[in-house]
Amino acid sequence: MSAAPPVQYHALGRSSPGELAAQAREGLLRPAAQVSPKFFYDALGSRLFEAITELDEYGLTRAEGAIFEAHGRTIAHEARSRIASTFDLVDLGAGDCAKAGRLIPLLQPARYLALDIATEHLRPALQRLQEAHPELPMIGIGTDFSERLALPRTLCPGPALVFYPGSSIGNFDPEAALRLLAQARELAGGGALLIGVDLVKDRAELEAAYDDALGVTAAFNLNLLRHLNRLLGSDFDPRQWRHLARFDAARSRIEMHLLAREDLTVRWPGGQRHFAAGEGIHTENSYKWTLPDFAALLCDAGWRRPRHWCDPARGFAVVLAS
Repeated sequence: MSAAPPVQYHALGRSSPGELAAQAREGLLRPAAQVSPKFFYDALGSRLFEAITELDEYGLTRAEGAIFEAHGRTIAHEARSRIASTFDLVDLGAGDCAKAGRLIPLLQPARYLALDIATEHLRPALQRLQEAHPELPMIGIGTDFSERLALPRTLCPGPALVFYPGSSIGNFDPEAALRLLAQARELAGGGALLIGVDLVKDRAELEAAYDDALGVTAAFNLNLLRHLNRLLGSDFDPRQWRHLARFDAARSRIEMHLLAREDLTVRWPGGQRHFAAGEGIHTENSYKWTLPDFAALLCDAGWRRPRHWCDPARGFAVVLAS
């Protein structure tokens, strides 16, 4: 078989630096300051997140890996049987492409499309994957699908298996998650969805996963301030802030915040924000689901026949729907 052409790259629907800066400023000036978790993922933030997945406290990556190790062939067989034709593998938030890389030999897609907001991290990952699978056409797409998930039919004519591993669906509140899943169904074009879902579990276990003993998650959260400084020209000093992670049982979500250690004022060209000691910036939500609630969400988004596989502790699930 002849080798595939070089990896193609496209930038779609990405906000310009000026638009991103405007979004960040708007969030910082809300009565309760809040910025999107997409600002975590500069080059350093992407590497810090990879380190988080290796931590003892952050078990969901290992749980998901164990599910695919035990059931990967079954999952791939059922996914192929539901699509019943050649298909593209569309990887949302592809990162280092490692999870898709382990599934490619089982799924045997016609093409691999890797979507990520951090293209500087995506390019070397795709190059490594292309070397491992030279026969497989690959496309890297820089896009912020948190705004809207859509691809031109020239890039993804369908059908597709939309792959969204990890627990990133938890970063969306239920309304936004419903919207994203409905958009994923349209993108799949008669294909299927394979998605990772972190499940409700003990509060102490959840909070430890987002506040590890080594402080890697704290560094990941604080690095957001460095990213804002580059984007806004602001003067955040990470030493003046501390990381907080807490589980809100009523909303079934982990919240991450950065709290001011003292009274301070952050300035940027054309604006500023005063923070009292203890006042925070809300940086991330991570919703945790029960299996019945997530199945109902999929149904509301137009997906049918959900089937799930869990790790032995039943703390994480991989769900297939079509």
